[in-house]
Amino acid sequence: MESFDELNLNKQLRLGIDELGFEHPTPIQEMAFPIIMSGKNVVGIAQTGTGKTLAYALPILNQWKFTKQLNPTVLILVPTRELVLQVVEQIEKYGSYLSMRVLGIYGGTNINTQAGHLGDGCDILVATPGRLYDLAVARAANLKAIKKLVIDEVDVMLDLGFRFQINNIFELLPEKRQNIMFSATMTDEVSELIDENFIKPERISIAVSGTPLDNISQISYAVPNFFTKVNLLTYLLRNKDVYTKVLVFVPSKKIADRLFLALEETYGREMGVIHSNKSQNYRIRSIEQFNAGKQRILIATDVMARGMDLDMISHVINFDVPNFPENYMHRIGRSGRAEQEGNSILFFTEAETEAKIAIEMLMDMEVPEMDFPDDVEVSEQLLPSERERPKDTKNPHRNFKRDEGGGAFHEKKEKNLKTNQGGSYRQTIAKKYKKPRTRGSKSVNNAKKKK
Repeated sequence: MESFDELNLNKQLRLGIDELGFEHPTPIQEMAFPIIMSGKNVVGIAQTGTGKTLAYALPILNQWKFTKQLNPTVLILVPTRELVLQVVEQIEKYGSYLSMRVLGIYGGTNINTQAGHLGDGCDILVATPGRLYDLAVARAANLKAIKKLVIDEVDVMLDLGFRFQINNIFELLPEKRQNIMFSATMTDEVSELIDENFIKPERISIAVSGTPLDNISQISYAVPNFFTKVNLLTYLLRNKDVYTKVLVFVPSKKIADRLFLALEETYGREMGVIHSNKSQNYRIRSIEQFNAGKQRILIATDVMARGMDLDMISHVINFDVPNFPENYMHRIGRSGRAEQEGNSILFFTEAETEAKIAIEMLMDMEVPEMDFPDDVEVSEQLLPSERERPKDTKNPHRNFKRDEGGGAFHEKKEKNLKTNQGGSYRQTIAKKYKKPRTRGSKSVNNAKKKK
């Protein structure tokens, strides 16, 4: 699409776009506009910096109609305070010639002040899930008039632990609404959230190219288990002349901490780790030291690494194979920027082979497999998740951990085999007053007594 003229924007919105100097819509804006305008649910996968905010703001503002009601009709959820301020500022610029009220609410400020602003009324509400839920519980935020729900950076939101608040916010919204969701990566949690709450969404995938970058060299190693992966990574990182600046991707916060502890003795001073459980100051310090060259190794989860500004990375090491092949493209794109030579290394176990094949199908090429180095020890130690458990075909839901027996069982002693007979008094009474032969017949029992 050559210009915004082809989108048939209303005059007020077009004036605001022109003042900002925007000439051509980005691919995500071009694809999302007609779908959102149609009222369908939308799921967009696009990297940060591709114009996602304008992608959902354009059709929403193009359909905007002036209203005097106090309660918002558009709700935009974002994960952080910084994003709230950024989205509010951008929407106000886009709609500078429209009669609308935009309000941002977030944690870390006085909740009573924000409740007062909500009472004054707004049309578009931009909020973090935690603070919005608090205001909704306090009945300061009324969401019954919401017609369009936008969830931006949903992968970051879920990684920060906002799943509970999001689910509860869904309960407060009207059932008839349009859902618009954007994420830079597709994860199991994101997929589950979509399946549970979205009805037949249209999917848009932009900036997730299946074509590998020509300036990135890709290789892989078949590795049997986690601890052998640790040994191989330790072996590769010894060559400091080659592995000058290494970004190691891991699947979860737990694995990130486990890997950091395993490498700490050898590479502790030249290594950092970032994930959402680390404090903001710790994450900022780790990134600064990595960028400054004070640390040459950085362990990170997909979500936390995505928003970082990192340059001159010599190697991206995939400690695992991501479940969604598009995430692999996001990872390796960290290397080989600005026409620099990049390198990607993939570790995969037998269980991850299928996910590796999915990546190769997306790229339409094979990732070459290298011979496993003879100097690297193959560990027999396994994580609990890597150990095989016996299968019970009759009961697939059996909890083997609960059913495992110990060695504490023993036969009862002879004195403990005795049963309670009720004592000597009860036994004497039972002999004296026997039960009637015919139960329930008074005439028969009385006749026997007379005899």
